[in-house]
Amino acid sequence: MPRVCGLEVFRLVLPYGRRPESILVRLTDYGGMTGWGEVVDSDPKTWSILQERLAPALIGVDWEHPDELGVVPGGSAADMACWDLWARMRGVPLAHALGGSRTSLMATVRIGAERNLDSLIARVNRHVCAGYAHITMDVHPGWDVEPLRAVRMAYPALGIGLDARGAYTDVEALEALDAYTPSMIERPFTGPGGLADHADLQERVAAPVLLEVGSAVELTEAVAAGAGRALLMRPAALGSLREVRRVHDIAAAAGWEIACAGGQGTGLARAATVAAASLPGCALPCDVAEPPRSAQIVTPPVGVDGGVVAVPLTQPGLGHGIDEDQVRRLAKESHRA
Repeated sequence: MPRVCGLEVFRLVLPYGRRPESILVRLTDYGGMTGWGEVVDSDPKTWSILQERLAPALIGVDWEHPDELGVVPGGSAADMACWDLWARMRGVPLAHALGGSRTSLMATVRIGAERNLDSLIARVNRHVCAGYAHITMDVHPGWDVEPLRAVRMAYPALGIGLDARGAYTDVEALEALDAYTPSMIERPFTGPGGLADHADLQERVAAPVLLEVGSAVELTEAVAAGAGRALLMRPAALGSLREVRRVHDIAAAAGWEIACAGGQGTGLARAATVAAASLPGCALPCDVAEPPRSAQIVTPPVGVDGGVVAVPLTQPGLGHGIDEDQVRRLAKESHRA
């Protein structure tokens, strides 16, 4: 039975991109076992909540399973740390603790809009040569049919997903892309609220329309509306691994395909995404591209080898060691309770 006797919270500034902030939670059991969690979040409220409310909610509290804790203050970072601690104490990989059955995952790599078609084809070629069998192209009005046609002509057998990032208002414009056999059309319209437009598009195209939702309630509404046939599942955005399983189960029961995606960070949140992607309904290629080495705190790194992501099954919990020296080097602020 886990019983937390201490916790630390770290606020890190990551050395890449727009220098996003990552918050790490480290829980320690009376037996000396630790569990780690992470969320990439620059909202100062998250840091304040973890400082003020996490310790009273967890320290000295007996619990048999993370689901018993309900909504843990601090969101996905604290929830992940509870799951990691529980799985480590049980001696089981987090993937198995969640109900996962996959030992490896096909990966996708995201391709942003390029300056010209030659640059696009060259970039796709680099990833194909690295072993990727699937890519996800960003598309928007003015950069869609022509680049998709060029990639399809160059690589007839390549899996090509399309991420519209909510840039479209015209169903007909997206319908034209279906002629080039995309594997999915992701986030075609802004937000899940325009379910009628999503349903209209899904009726017109053979490719699954891939929706991203923020809760099981939103997914249930989308399924009822026939607003797609596939789900983009981001564990960090769903707030807890319990909600991840609920969303997975709803989508799988409806016959929807599922793709998992991670976020920026140090590798911890991506490790949890890999565990979630091992669930049986997550058959679509996952997006867990390796973060820069300068930001990695996990060993072995979470990354892709030959277009495939291995699910760590030989070690309990998240399945990765933590470089605590690197954590403290990157930490902008820390709190101990």
